[in-house]
Amino acid sequence: MPWSEWSEAMTPVRMRRVAVVVPRAALRAALVRIAQEGCVELDRAEESAPGAAAARLQRVRGRGAGPENAAPAVLASAAPDLDLLERRGSASLLAGEAELEERAGAAVGEGAAVALAGWCPAAEMPRVARRLAAVGGALLPLPSPRGTDPPTQLRPHRTASFTPLVTAYGTPAYADLDPSWPAGLTYVAMFGIMFGDVGHGALLVLGALALRLGRPRRLARLRPLWPFLAGAGVASMLAGAAYGEFFGPTGLLPVLWLSPTAEPARLLAAAVILGAALLALAHLSGAVNRVREGGWGAGLYAASGSAGLLFYLGLAAAAGGLALHRAPVAVAGAALAAAGLALVAVGLYRDTAGGGPGLAETVVRLFDVVVRAGTNTLSFARLAAFGLTHAALAGLVWRGTTALAGRGGAGVVGAVLLFVVGTAVTFGLEALVAGVQALRLEFYELFSRLFGAEGRPFRPWRVPRAESADPAVKVVPCSPG
Repeated sequence: MPWSEWSEAMTPVRMRRVAVVVPRAALRAALVRIAQEGCVELDRAEESAPGAAAARLQRVRGRGAGPENAAPAVLASAAPDLDLLERRGSASLLAGEAELEERAGAAVGEGAAVALAGWCPAAEMPRVARRLAAVGGALLPLPSPRGTDPPTQLRPHRTASFTPLVTAYGTPAYADLDPSWPAGLTYVAMFGIMFGDVGHGALLVLGALALRLGRPRRLARLRPLWPFLAGAGVASMLAGAAYGEFFGPTGLLPVLWLSPTAEPARLLAAAVILGAALLALAHLSGAVNRVREGGWGAGLYAASGSAGLLFYLGLAAAAGGLALHRAPVAVAGAALAAAGLALVAVGLYRDTAGGGPGLAETVVRLFDVVVRAGTNTLSFARLAAFGLTHAALAGLVWRGTTALAGRGGAGVVGAVLLFVVGTAVTFGLEALVAGVQALRLEFYELFSRLFGAEGRPFRPWRVPRAESADPAVKVVPCSPG
């Protein structure tokens, strides 16, 4: 991937502050087009009384529940008869009109022109401008308000199914890196290590294909997550191939790396080393985010910034030097760690009120930084622990199956039942455990270093146009463009 594409993929969508300027008579038509495009977040009036459509909508919904009351909001191309909509109980059209009234209430202007302010992705501005030009309007760029960050929209790239991993934790600041695809790849890799089995991973891949095809129908809303499930399945198959596991230690596959039950200590060491590498990358990303958020001054002293990165790298070098009996490496690592910790202490003290209480607070928080560096690294040992548990359960099922299979016809039937039921239980239990534990490591160990300031999510106004022959709606075709 070229550097420019990589850089773009690692940042949120670029936003522009915009003004929608239209003739007063065309305000409704312009708002309908903006709602259809669904890529402009319009500012709302801080305080506004409910409009005519909102009051009618409240009365319609107060009459009782019904399928129309639960229908999503839609907008007519032309202004409908609100009284007729109320008599007919058209809650969806009234809801659309109520939203339009709310946005129109924030318009300001004088004479024949009115304007609305908001945010729009920079790449979408030409398209929105063309749509507004059809009704005599324009979309004009504005300078961003001082002291106000643009809203954050994570990029809808091919790894869009990974985005919920990030948004479930919080919204990155607009200046931060977009961690969606690295977080997704990290998650599926950790899941695969704990769920390493070629057969079990293949079942996940089949499940992903079923979701991709819309089966079962009741899970159709989960269809966008099929790449996520497929990635977890592929990672499990790769780890299973390394472990020599195919529905347990069936002997159908050779052990390419190690058997979890035979070499747990080696698996444990590998898990901790992998965890240390992921934490170092998280520290590096956090350092970049702190600089982008507050400049080099803020980024230098933050525990999740450059100072924290220097401390962790030094700590890792010192630990590696001791483990490998390399005294110069250990000493150099300890010096780096001390320098990083001193910078962290300066940053922590600067955030206090100073004096004795500030010094005491700094000492306590510095102790927490040191303890967390060790505990967070050792926390990745759970990758090995749950990988070992998964292999042990699958091995237990397989040993029971082979024991029953040698006891005649009834034993073969029992072996088949044991294998099917045991595999189903192991699969369901371990998939749940691996999923939860990978999520825990993602949130508590990694994201805690990425996130500093939290951003505001981009919420574009999106209401579809009514596809209706309702006589209460004076539908007119939209102008070209």
